[in-house]
Parts: sequence; C-alpha cells; structure tokens
Amino acid sequence: MNAFSKIEDYEVGYNIPAAVGMDESEIQTPCLVIDLDAMERNIKKMGNFAKEMGVRHRSHGKMHKSVDVQKIQQELGGACGVCCQKVSEAEAFARGGIKDVLVSNQVRDPAKIDRLARIPKLGARALCCVDDIENVADLSAGAKKHGTEIECLVEIDCGAGRCGVTTTEAVVKIAKAIDAADNLKFSGIQAYQGAMQHMDLYSDRKEKLDAAIAQVSDAVNGLKSNGLDCDIVGGGGTGSYYFESNSNVYNELQCGSYAFMDADYGRILDENGKRIDDGEWENALFILTTVMSHSKADKAIVDAGLKAQSVDSGLPFIYGRDDVEYMKCSDEHGVVADPNGALSVNDKLKLVPGHCDPTCNVHDWYVGVRGGKVETVWPVSARGKAY
Repeated sequence: MNAFSKIEDYEVGYNIPAAVGMDESEIQTPCLVIDLDAMERNIKKMGNFAKEMGVRHRSHGKMHKSVDVQKIQQELGGACGVCCQKVSEAEAFARGGIKDVLVSNQVRDPAKIDRLARIPKLGARALCCVDDIENVADLSAGAKKHGTEIECLVEIDCGAGRCGVTTTEAVVKIAKAIDAADNLKFSGIQAYQGAMQHMDLYSDRKEKLDAAIAQVSDAVNGLKSNGLDCDIVGGGGTGSYYFESNSNVYNELQCGSYAFMDADYGRILDENGKRIDDGEWENALFILTTVMSHSKADKAIVDAGLKAQSVDSGLPFIYGRDDVEYMKCSDEHGVVADPNGALSVNDKLKLVPGHCDPTCNVHDWYVGVRGGKVETVWPVSARGKAY
C-alpha cells in the first residue's frame, strides 16, 4: 500500500475497492463501508454528551486505526486526543498529525520504549501506562536519552483482570517513583473496566462500575494526600461511559466502538431494557459483500468469509433485512440462508460485523459513502501496527 504516494495511483479492484465519485453499487467487495452521515451523528452525540457532563473524551483509536476518523472525532466531537494500545499504532497517529497520544498499555521492551520516547519529536504529547515500579527507570532513561518527556498513568486493575495494580498503596508507590524520575511526568490514573462492557443488562454493568468507581476514588484520594494530583482519571467504554461520567471521579472517557457500532455491542441493553443500537447509537460500519453463487435454492453464497472479518464475538448480521440470515463462513465464503429465494447473483448486502476492532484491522481501506455515492476513501492508517 505504501508503494504509492497518491490515491490516484491505485487501481480499483486490485489494490483499492473504490474511487471517489463512484456509485455505491460499483464498490468492489468485500470491503469496509462507512455510512458517513451515521458516523458523524454518533461522533457529535458522544462529543455533546462529554461536554454536557464536563468530562473530556479521548477516543480510542484501536477501534478504527484511522488518522482520518480520529481527525473527525476531534473536529466534530471535540475529542482531546487518541488512545491506542501499541507504540507503532501511537506513532502512526502522531505521524498523521494527532497531537495528544496515549498508549493505554504498558511499554516494557527497550526498543519500544525508545520509539515511544521519540514520539514527542513528532509534535505529540506522549503518554503510557505503568503498573510496575521497575518500568519507571527504563522509561526515564529512554526519555532522557532523547531529551523528551513521557507522561505516565498508573494503571489500576478495576475488574478486567489483566494489567494494573489493585491497591491504593501500590498506586501511590508507583506514582511517587514517576514523579521523582527524570523526564517523566505523573499525569494520573488509567482505570478501564473492560470485563463488563458487553454484559447485556444495565444493572449488571452498573454493579461492576460501582465497585470500580469506589476503588478509583480511593486511589485518587490516596494520591492527593501524598501531594499528587491527577490531570487524567481515564476509562469508560461504549458500554459504560454514562457511569464514569457521572462518577465525579473520572474526567476522561475512552470510548471507541460507539462511532461505528457492531453486532456485539448492539445487543447490550440500556437502562430501559432497549438495545443500544436501537436509538442510542447507529450502525455506521458495514462489510459490503456480494452474492457470488446461488446454485442452491435456499441459500446464497457471498464473498465475505473469515478473511474479511473477525467472528470472535459472533457472526455478523445482515443490515436492514429480516428475510435472509448470515449463517456461517469459511475462509473466502459466507453462507446466507435465503429460504424465499429473495437474492440473486451480484446482489450486495451490508453486514454489521460481530466485533469492529479486529475486523477493521484486516482491511486496508474504508470507503465513505453518502447519498449512494463514494465521497471518500481512507487508508486504515495503523492497520497491522501491532508492535
């Protein structure tokens, strides 16, 4: 993809799925299509919510891995910066002009620390998470070598059971070490409760967040009593942002999937027992696929199989139709139940992926559509940036 300098150098159907100005019906499949109107409404809605609640929103770039989408989240939604999970991903955003970049993860490998320490030279604020005091000296040495500053958040394990410390004592100990280290700045707390984001019931999610908020509040108070203030108390996802923003503890949300929505998130229920993809957020991301065979009367075969999506969170559903159903897939094929013979060869269907994040990561391009026309084609800027 990087062998070409201009999008005009690409050939539709070979190394790009569409060109600006094409009819939606001409897009080559399978590919990712964004309904630009729906995405923009989602972004504005989250931005307005954060503003009304008096919190910042740092949109999570691991979901879309796109500099272009991130810029829209900042321009239309007021996002203060981006979260990502890997240093190479962070570097892609910084090189693309994003000025405030948090690696919401630990950075331990010496080569990765060295690259992280160089990100400020790209004109970006660079932050990462720490959950081990031994990491502090290495980060300090890396930043000192390049004459830069790395800001650090102490990560709390508030229920996800992955990274992070679990006691206020440990938070304070690491924060003090960061505060005392050369070329590092203690900037606050990372506390994302990822394990509850997809719990169907609102009450179940609230119970988990109530516990997390109490834990984080205790840590913030412990830091304050030791003379350490938090610029950032970050966390919150598409399944929980309303809890963190009402907590009077968190001041920065880290939602990602809300902008696109996927089948798995869509199934969770709001406070009134309503699916969140039925009014709260709109489906804006689709895998466009084409019927390539209908030799069996009761089923159609489409060109979006395993290589076009991730099914870790379940199969996609077919958007806007209840007469056909995506049943299973193999590497290159998807099987669609078509009991009434409603489909024909070359018909196109929009699939809502089960899990948008890993699905986006297997594609090179987004095709942005408005009013039935291709308005833009964006590279998945950090696609494959897993280092």
